[in-house]
Amino acid sequence: MAAGAEAVAASSPSSLTNPQIFLSQMSSQQKLGLMLAISAIIALLAGGWMWSQAPDYKVLFSNVSDHDGGAIIASLQQMNVPYKYADGGGAILVPAREVHDARLKLAAQGLPKGGLVGFELMENQKLGTSQFLEQVNFQRALEGELARSVQSLAAVSRARVHLAMAKQSVFMREQQKPSASVLVNLYPGRTLDPQQVNAIAHLVSSSVPNLPVKNVTVVDQNGNLLSKTDESNSGAGLDANQLKYVQALEQSYVKRIEAILIPIVGPENVRAQVAADVDFAHSEQMAETYKPNQDPANSTLRSQQTSESTTTGQGEGGVPGALSNQPPAPATAPITTPPATPPGQPPAPGTPGAPDQAGAEPPAPTVPPPPVSTRKDATTNYEVDKTIQHLRKPVGGIKRLSVAVVVNHRKVTDEKGEVSMQPLADAERAQIMDLVKEAMGFNNERGDTLNVVNSPFTEMEREAVPELPLWRQPEMIELAKQIAKTLLIGGLILYLVLGVLRPMLKRMNQPPPESPPLLAEQAENENLPSMPVPNQAQLSHEEHEQRLTLARQLARDDPRMVASVIKQWITHG
Repeated sequence: MAAGAEAVAASSPSSLTNPQIFLSQMSSQQKLGLMLAISAIIALLAGGWMWSQAPDYKVLFSNVSDHDGGAIIASLQQMNVPYKYADGGGAILVPAREVHDARLKLAAQGLPKGGLVGFELMENQKLGTSQFLEQVNFQRALEGELARSVQSLAAVSRARVHLAMAKQSVFMREQQKPSASVLVNLYPGRTLDPQQVNAIAHLVSSSVPNLPVKNVTVVDQNGNLLSKTDESNSGAGLDANQLKYVQALEQSYVKRIEAILIPIVGPENVRAQVAADVDFAHSEQMAETYKPNQDPANSTLRSQQTSESTTTGQGEGGVPGALSNQPPAPATAPITTPPATPPGQPPAPGTPGAPDQAGAEPPAPTVPPPPVSTRKDATTNYEVDKTIQHLRKPVGGIKRLSVAVVVNHRKVTDEKGEVSMQPLADAERAQIMDLVKEAMGFNNERGDTLNVVNSPFTEMEREAVPELPLWRQPEMIELAKQIAKTLLIGGLILYLVLGVLRPMLKRMNQPPPESPPLLAEQAENENLPSMPVPNQAQLSHEEHEQRLTLARQLARDDPRMVASVIKQWITHG
């Protein structure tokens, strides 16, 4: 039976020279196996290529709300942008080459909104809304707009703003100032300096009417109070801004001193330290000084006024005493009034101006001359020397500077090439001291001090840092990953080519063995395939096994043909 199988196996290679004949003689299981092998090779090749060409995904947005996340995913699907999730769905990843493009397109659509409502809330007002609801909506819109403005800062991830606005009153005593609270959620590893916190407080204060800056409180996500009130710095304690100013001032003097000495002594041969005594006291002084009176001849005339008055009239007469101080006697009128004298007739006797009985006229009364009174007044005003001085000392003035400079010895190379350290000459030290004085602005009246020392520097022994092994370096690890990926893909391809395709091609290219003429003639007469009897000695072990396997497969596929061949062998002896 084994000989028959070998004979059947030997009869088929005549048809292996043509791939079509070879495929036509394969069973359905063999064809299915071949198709699966080719499909696996193609799939592995495509998977390896896609694996090597996989894009690097970067974070598009993180810490987005569910509402914004759904809107962003819908927009990415419309733009045909691949995406992935990370951090349990808290971050959306897209290919690195499309991060900026996707952000710009999403920003044009107003995404992400951040879960905050702004003044667009006022666009959906319904008819008949009460005044209280309008006020609440306005406050919500204002809080949302302020939160959006604060979130635009680079260090702020999210922000919330709470406004406490009291009801307006017409009475001044009952009016209350509004207040605000700002909660900021910062990105990991980022902080806000005092100037940025102050800027947030001023931003909120400027956006709300009648809101003072001191009523704005800024808190971070850890519960730390970032805004400092004025009351906290009103005590005797030191202010952080003042300490920062002193440090910056001292460092500026150190840089100036080192910058002027480094070109002379070298970059590693000079060290300088500055201690500044700064006056932060707020002082104002006002003085008003008057000088004593000076000689009028040398004084400046301010104004001069002269007045002169003359009075002519009868003065009061009498002897000084009690009688002259008595009031005059009361006036008496006659009981009967004499008749008036007609014009041209003399007055009646007994009346004033009437002649006496003898007929003579009375003498005319003697009138004394009226007295004359003259008065002169002169007023002269001179300028008074007056000095008004208002002094206000600036805050942060320098009261005193103390500077210490250490200069290393100079390296000297002798004729033999040996290097030695020698101190500086006195002229060089004096030159360095003069340069430092000019650089620091030395003021002897202010009490500044300067000390320049020339001393050899002690070289610090640098700690030997063990060099990182080659296999632990990040660059080598990444390179090893890439090489391993390439080798894995190449190994799979090589296995499929050498282990699957090569044996199949080798079978197809094997030459058919020669058939004995007798069996070939019998096969031709009986219309049967040639069944030569192979020589076992001429066949190699590999070819023997291949033909034996092929004969067994042929016996399973077409047993009638094998039975006919064996019948012919028995008939012809």
